[in-house]
Amino acid sequence: TRQPLAPGRDLLDAGAVIALASNCNPGTSYTSNMNFVVATAVLQMHLSLPEALEAATYGGALALGVQDQVGSIEVGKRADLHVLDAPSAAHLAYRPGMPLTYAVYQAGQRRV
Repeated sequence: TRQPLAPGRDLLDAGAVIALASNCNPGTSYTSNMNFVVATAVLQMHLSLPEALEAATYGGALALGVQDQVGSIEVGKRADLHVLDAPSAAHLAYRPGMPLTYAVYQAGQRRV
């Protein structure tokens, strides 16, 4: 819709915790591709890659109130993992649109 993006950089600088999500809907954001969301946060919202990854994982879990179950890799949490077929996570931001998924684990079970 060409609406301005949320001021992610300003929010982080002010001390806010932010969450990134696809908001997949045909009216404003018809994508479910989180790789694209992370790339947009880095390239357009001026977040660093670690900030964007945290917002896409722990930030989302915190926003939903489920950070004790998911959002980070810790003992006792569900093993929901997106394993990349890339030499580093930087490819999420610097190769937008490229298929980078090697495997997906949901609650410790491989799905892809």
